[in-house]
Amino acid sequence: MAARLSGCEFIAEYLIKEGVPFVAGLPGHAMMAWEDAFKDRQDRIGMVQVKHEQAALHLADGYFRACHKPIVCYTSAGPGAINTLIGLATAYVDSMPIVYFSANVPTQFFDKDALQSLDMQHVSDINQMIRPCVKRSWQVTHIYQLPDILQNAFRIALSGRPGPVHIDLPQDVQADSLDAAIPDPENHKVSSRMLGDIEYIRRGVELLSKAKRPAILAGGGVLLSEAWEELQAIAEHIGAPVVATVQGKGVIAEDHPLCLFYGGSKGATCGNNVMKNADVILAVGCRFAEWTSSSYTRGETFNIPPTKMIHIDIDPREIGKNYPVEVPILGDAKTCLKEILIQLRAKGPALAYQETPYFRELQGWKKEWLDRLATQIRDCRPMTMSCALKELREFLPRDAIVVGAAGHPQHQLFNEFPVYGPLTHISTGGYSTLGWCTPASMGIKLARPDKMVVAVEGDGDFMMTMQELATAVMYNIPIVIVVMNNFGWISIRDLQHSEYGPDRYFGNEFFSKKTGRRYNPHFAEAAKTFEAHGELVTEPENIKPALKRAFDSGIPALLEIHTAYDFPESAGIVSGFQLFPVPEKYRKPGSPNA
Repeated sequence: MAARLSGCEFIAEYLIKEGVPFVAGLPGHAMMAWEDAFKDRQDRIGMVQVKHEQAALHLADGYFRACHKPIVCYTSAGPGAINTLIGLATAYVDSMPIVYFSANVPTQFFDKDALQSLDMQHVSDINQMIRPCVKRSWQVTHIYQLPDILQNAFRIALSGRPGPVHIDLPQDVQADSLDAAIPDPENHKVSSRMLGDIEYIRRGVELLSKAKRPAILAGGGVLLSEAWEELQAIAEHIGAPVVATVQGKGVIAEDHPLCLFYGGSKGATCGNNVMKNADVILAVGCRFAEWTSSSYTRGETFNIPPTKMIHIDIDPREIGKNYPVEVPILGDAKTCLKEILIQLRAKGPALAYQETPYFRELQGWKKEWLDRLATQIRDCRPMTMSCALKELREFLPRDAIVVGAAGHPQHQLFNEFPVYGPLTHISTGGYSTLGWCTPASMGIKLARPDKMVVAVEGDGDFMMTMQELATAVMYNIPIVIVVMNNFGWISIRDLQHSEYGPDRYFGNEFFSKKTGRRYNPHFAEAAKTFEAHGELVTEPENIKPALKRAFDSGIPALLEIHTAYDFPESAGIVSGFQLFPVPEKYRKPGSPNA
């Protein structure tokens, strides 16, 4: 006979069986039964108490990106639940599985306008707000629904194209008792290692084997499927350059001769040249988003057609969504690439690609791009972000993990910061979320305590969730945060400067109304008040010594680096095109924006 457990005790026991190492969230009156259940199980499942509900989701998001294992988040009712929407949306767009529990008022209070419920148009329906940001949302109205819902939640979050799921728990369901056996998670899991249609794979192999200018476009699905070895082996067999999306950065070491870096509006000239001049593109696990495709402007990144595309993806919605596909392959990236590699090897030996004219052309494009990047760091007075990133890269070992979120730091990390292995560059993709970097870095460090983890973020970005430095100190999560302080929302200022004119930017610089001078908190000093290590750096030659002191401290650390304020020194290189519709009077003749 199964022991009688409260709803939350039942959930805790199930999470332990699932192997969840800890839950992350924030307490509240509507979650007291939850907190009570986990108190008695501290030796088997941990808890991380964040300072804002959004941060719990970002922490879980970062954790999965680093080790491909999910953790669970929880919040109280009402505003606590709504505060998670940004975190859920970020995870949903980038296909990161999180199981999230929100509290709700007791079911007997539904439709009575109870504290922290919204009943004016729907009955206590937090689910309706959350549904666009998750793969599935449940509201548990009876305790005996829990066993099935828990199993389904993990199965749906992790299978197919991964993503977050949500379970709403009214307070009476949390506290009620049941005597059901804890289900075995292994009995309800499914494999997503789906092999695509073998005939389509054969057709794809024929195209690749006959291609004169093949290229591979690697998206985040390659990393989610852990298919980087197969992808590199195919590239080396046929001499195909590899170009990655923001989420695919790291699938191949940047010092590999077939790595042609990145394409799209935030990418490299060499990556865009590869894509638009390819005769066959093997695209794996990518959405062909706006950034990747230079706002779908023909000839900037892609020429499809006449370029023929083989597209592998686990989600049928993505295949053929934005470009016509010659060979559509619905399946898991690793499984499909493994079969493609087998068939390519069966057709003949690997190409001696380093002796081909195509390879020499690729190396020429690559050198042009690297020479152009070098111009970004010749003059470091005032210190550019490019110069700071160069110092950071020279200090860190090859396997360190660098984390970036939004604005200039995200763009310049993508373009200018070399990485040498999978899961060593972690960034938000389609949502480019401000406030993500600090809590996500904490999750990454918890997942990979053996690695050096550095969060690189702007001053505005950091201020959105800087309170989570307290969480890092409380739990001794020794991340190093590098705040690139340029006193404003400078990536937006620079866009206004370039699109509207040098005298038209407005509303994005940080000034004190009282003094008229640039204003920001003293971030390094603020870090010390959190009991973290804090240090201000204003000269490039001081960055490496400051980094050493930060890591040697063994505690959470923050380096505040003052970077160039004035355009164009404040910005990085833009090689692709991104559409920014502007009023007619600002349209430039000949520009695609015109």
